[in-house]
Amino acid sequence: MQTLTEIRRKLLAGDYDKKLLELYFEPELLTYQRHRYHQALTEFEKNFGDGPACVYSAPGRTEIGGNHTDHQHGQVLAASIHLDAIAVVRPISEPTIRLLSDGFDLLTVSLSDNFPISEADFGTTKSLIRGVCRGFVNNGFSVGGFEAYVTSDVLIGAGLSSSAAFETLLGTILSSLYNEEKVDAITIAKIGQYAENAYFGKPCGLMDQMACSVGNLVHIDFANPDAPIVNRVDVDFDKSGYTLCITDTKGSHANLTPDYAAIPAEMKAAATVLGKEFLGQVSLMDVYANLTAIREKAGDRAALRAIHFVEENKRVPLEAEALRRKDMPAFLNLIKASGNSSYKYLQNVYSTQDVSTQNVSLALALSEHLLSGEGADRVHGGGFAGTMEAFVPNEKVSAYRTGMDELFGKDACKVLHIRKCGGVSVM
Repeated sequence: MQTLTEIRRKLLAGDYDKKLLELYFEPELLTYQRHRYHQALTEFEKNFGDGPACVYSAPGRTEIGGNHTDHQHGQVLAASIHLDAIAVVRPISEPTIRLLSDGFDLLTVSLSDNFPISEADFGTTKSLIRGVCRGFVNNGFSVGGFEAYVTSDVLIGAGLSSSAAFETLLGTILSSLYNEEKVDAITIAKIGQYAENAYFGKPCGLMDQMACSVGNLVHIDFANPDAPIVNRVDVDFDKSGYTLCITDTKGSHANLTPDYAAIPAEMKAAATVLGKEFLGQVSLMDVYANLTAIREKAGDRAALRAIHFVEENKRVPLEAEALRRKDMPAFLNLIKASGNSSYKYLQNVYSTQDVSTQNVSLALALSEHLLSGEGADRVHGGGFAGTMEAFVPNEKVSAYRTGMDELFGKDACKVLHIRKCGGVSVM
């Protein structure tokens, strides 16, 4: 393990530039990333003192296909992205994790109390730390103390999975420091989901954590969530003629947990009517043949969400195959169909708690206007108040970003690059 002084010297000398380019793609971002890492090293030293340390990175994720399919044992197409969380870390002998995040107070978590679940801590960073540690112990792995300074470029509440990036970061640190890097990416993802479900109090599926931990663009089949089938999909969007853009509509996620939780609950209710536990076990014919029963026992919205699931689940492998064939027209048509289904059937574009606020709907309307029939767009991730994604013709990217930023604020629209790796040691 190198000293902070040695890491800083190599960073400023450009010794890590090759690694940084692998993670962040654009040469013009090198100056920013060097400054970002240097600042993190400085903040760590300021709070925890000089000495040996190491630096880790974990990416955010983007959902390409499979909107709300993972929690029903369905299929998804997702990718890690160049926006990431980084941590400067030092192991300590004390059974304590001391973690300072940029802009927040120091958190201290004891490793000596068996990590009981506390509903009072739901929704907090501390709960995720405790949950990941408990997950490691449950899976027979070791945990130990460390000090860390964390800073993140993964937008919080913008649908890019800042919490999954953080869980992956913690898992990567614990695997490296105390388990000889033997905890595989899929296990780290499962532990992250466990932490988010049991300790954070959010009933999410496994897609976010898998995309952050495994890395690259991946087609994942969750028919058996204990052993998901993961296949890489090699594609270079930069050479496809289209650029992947994400627009943060700046909507508040406060009080939206009931909206998110209602989706898996209603989908499971529809599956129960059909005698199954999850919709991944039913066919489109099953749903349409039993629509009357689903309506009567689970409600109309549950019936519509069931229709969305079975149709969306069929689209995912077609999207992956279209990308493998480099058939962008077919892929874009599938993305349009996905967005249409999410809006009409899944109904996760705005919250019925406040129908006067429809920032994602407005973003989609403006996006269609700016694209003028080209490319494709759809709601992104959980929905209701977060982001929308668009595949924008390269020649329209500048005008597209300007138009979206004028409505939603400076840098609301970002270009995303697909990162080839998940959680890693950088320095």
